[in-house]
Formats: sequence, structure tokens, C-alpha cells
Amino acid sequence: MNVKALRIGVRRGWREQLHLIKDRKELITNLVGTVGVFALLILWIGDGPVKGTGVSQGTFITIGFLAFTVFSNGLMTLPMAIAADREEGTLLRLRTIPGGIPAYLTGRAVTILCQIALQSVLILGTGVAMGGVTPPRDWLTLAWVLLLGTVAVVPLGAAIGCLVPGPKAAAGLLGLPMMVLMVTSGVMVPITFMPEAVQWISQAFPLYWQGLGLRAAFMPDTMLAAEIGRSWRLPWVAVVLAAWTVVGMLAAPGLIRRVTRRESGSRLAERQLVAQG
Repeated sequence: MNVKALRIGVRRGWREQLHLIKDRKELITNLVGTVGVFALLILWIGDGPVKGTGVSQGTFITIGFLAFTVFSNGLMTLPMAIAADREEGTLLRLRTIPGGIPAYLTGRAVTILCQIALQSVLILGTGVAMGGVTPPRDWLTLAWVLLLGTVAVVPLGAAIGCLVPGPKAAAGLLGLPMMVLMVTSGVMVPITFMPEAVQWISQAFPLYWQGLGLRAAFMPDTMLAAEIGRSWRLPWVAVVLAAWTVVGMLAAPGLIRRVTRRESGSRLAERQLVAQG
């Protein structure tokens, strides 16, 4: 990627984020869908301890929502946005713009990064204010886990966005697997409460490792009794998230190029006619 395409992508992503913030409907929908649901969950669950641990349920839920915010933005919000751009003809126009694909991917990544940062700050603030959550004991670990976790899922989300047929299909295809992973990856309840086979499967996905790294940033070492191997395994958190980053970065540009090569005005018009009924 050349420097010019990178600058264009960063500017485009930042402008789109400013547009989302200024659009009250989009902002309210975004916040209600994440922070609002989280606040209601905190009020409903309360601050009682997780069974068998000395950590409040509010703390555990806050950490889980932080992990899931990154995961869902990268692997659901982003694919739906790319699928929508394909339906509207944005990807078709990339063929006529020098450096269009790298700039487009950079812009989308910047927008998602901004959304994740905003939602993470609001979730953490809500947890501290309403759920009695103690601020992180290790801010450095919190920062690098959130950053690396975001970098791990954004390219992968871009690749998925090239494969799904449309935004509505993306929501239908990705919604259920996301919910299943949320339940089984240790972000809502300790993963050691799950059957051993489920534990092994969950460790194949980045959501488990990001959740583990965030728990290391928040929780005392007494909570290691509820973790696999009784360890935070931070080196493995870094290795697995980095591996997913490489996979996404290798897959996404090629898939975007393939999609743009296959696009044509007639195909776009046909999809729009079908969408209109």
C-alpha cells in the first residue's frame, strides 16, 4: 500500500466517523445497540459475585462486552457495510480509481477502529458507574489486547464481507454463530464451566483469546482458578491474535480484487432490481 492511498483511506474513514456522530439517528441506534443493552444487563444482573469466584458479575460482564464489541464490529458490522457497498456500486467504482482498494480498506478499518474505541470507552465508563466495576489493574495490557484484537478481526471481517451475498444475508448468516461464540468463549461465564470439547473449539477463535487478555488486565490472579491451565497465557494471546491478523491481511485484499473484477454495471442493475422487489 502506498502512502497516498493510506492518507486517502484515513481521511475517508475519519470523515465517515464524523458523519456517524453528527447523524443523530445513526448515533442513537449505535449506542442503544451496544451501550444501552449493556447498561440494562448490568442493572438486571447486579453486582453479586460469580459463583465460585470473588469477582462481581458486573466486572465479568463488562470485560465480556468489551471483547464482544471488538469481535462484533469487526466480524458483523464491517462485513455488512462491505456487502452494502457492493450492492450500491461502491466496489465497482474502485476499479477506476488508482489505489482504490487499499484506500477503501483503510477507510473502512479507520471507521471501525473509531467505533470500537468510542463504544469501549462508554462500556467501561458505564460498568464503573453502574456496575461497581474496578478500573483495570494493568492499562498497558488492556491497550495492546484491544488494539491487537481489533487488528485481528478487521481484515477478517473485510474478507467475510466479500463472500456474503448482501447485508441482510450477512446479518442472518453471522448472527447465530456470533451469539454461540459469545456464550461458549468465556466472555459471559468462565470457560471452565463449559464441557472440555467446547473449550477446545472456542480456543480456535479470536474472541476467546481477546477475552482472556482483557481478563488478565482487569482481574486478580486469584481468578486463574477459573482459567484453562490456571494461567493468563498472555504470550499465546499475542501469538493467536497476530496469526488471525496475518490470515485476514492475506485474504482480504485478494477477495476485494476478485469481487471488483467480477462486478459489472449489468450485475449491479440486476441486484438492485431484485432488491426493489
